[in-house]
Amino acid sequence: MSVAGTNTAPGGRDERDTPVPEPGGHRDLDPDQLPDGLVIADEQGRVTCFNAAAGRITGVAPADALGQPLEKALPLEDLEGRRWWQLTDPYGGLLAIRVRQPERNLLLPGGREVLVTARYVRDAPLGPVRSVVVCLRDTEARRRTERSHAELIATVAHELRSPLTSVKGFTATLLAKWERFTDDQKRLMLETVDADADRVTRLIAELLDISRIDSGRLEVRRQPVDIKAAVSRHIQAYVAAGQPAERFLLRIEQPLPALWADPDKIDQVLSNLIENAVRHGEGTVTIGITPSASPREGEETGTAVTVSDEGPGIPEESMNRVFTRFWRGSKRGGTGLGLYIVKGIVEAHGGTITVGRAHRGGAEFRFTLPVAAPAYLA
Repeated sequence: MSVAGTNTAPGGRDERDTPVPEPGGHRDLDPDQLPDGLVIADEQGRVTCFNAAAGRITGVAPADALGQPLEKALPLEDLEGRRWWQLTDPYGGLLAIRVRQPERNLLLPGGREVLVTARYVRDAPLGPVRSVVVCLRDTEARRRTERSHAELIATVAHELRSPLTSVKGFTATLLAKWERFTDDQKRLMLETVDADADRVTRLIAELLDISRIDSGRLEVRRQPVDIKAAVSRHIQAYVAAGQPAERFLLRIEQPLPALWADPDKIDQVLSNLIENAVRHGEGTVTIGITPSASPREGEETGTAVTVSDEGPGIPEESMNRVFTRFWRGSKRGGTGLGLYIVKGIVEAHGGTITVGRAHRGGAEFRFTLPVAAPAYLA
């Protein structure tokens, strides 16, 4: 479609002969290059444009649609089965000031849903409709999003039900039969309630993180971070909980660059990766901290952290799904949200994270964080 003027220039030259360049230097725009379906009907309601995307979405060959009445080339029904063109009557409707139809779900023959918007082009505000421009979009992307939200709700409901049932059961029992239990029994029940309350708190925190990541509102408050001390704290916690100290190997390559990051969020990343290696992996869990190589000569390096184990590793066919929601490497519990959050946190810092196979066969996660400083020091 060429964009052209409509007035006569001085000297008798018709400006319609002078196409106005499109942004980027393109004078002509081929409707078949558009990602969405485009259908245009003239003032008689005959289709004058039916691009390739419209053909793909509707299953109608563009050549067969051209010249056909709009309601025949693009038969649409609302969700109650009523014919949409008869309801809206774009050419003879009572609302002569209408210029558009907002996006809505409509049905193609066979019941396939499609998102439709329309614009009514008039020469004057109350004049007759000169053309109808219809935009079509497949609903598959929206359906995937809705399925993802439904899965999230189902997962949350399932994960909340177990600890809340336990909390309710133990508290009700204690309130009803407090005097019948020994102090040791009471302590055991209260410790169970406390642990289940922590599970609920962690799940709610994960949901808040996912919401911030998906909406782009995850805030990073950079401070100096001692990454060696942070890793050491996690190792000491596992040893205190009963893991053998020899199961953990910490390797550090000096000198490390100064690391400015959000300490709480980096701690969350380390917690998830080390927990995955301990829970799902086998053998020695190796954590390596090194300066990361800069791709450009002369630029400062960042910090790279690798966490690997000696277990069976991650199947090759699952590598590209590791950082998606609900991915679980085994049946040993978990919500399947941890690595999705880890990726979001690392990328919010401007870093990258990858997964691969360790030298001894297990899984190896590697994340890099660039050199950075808080805004007031920049």
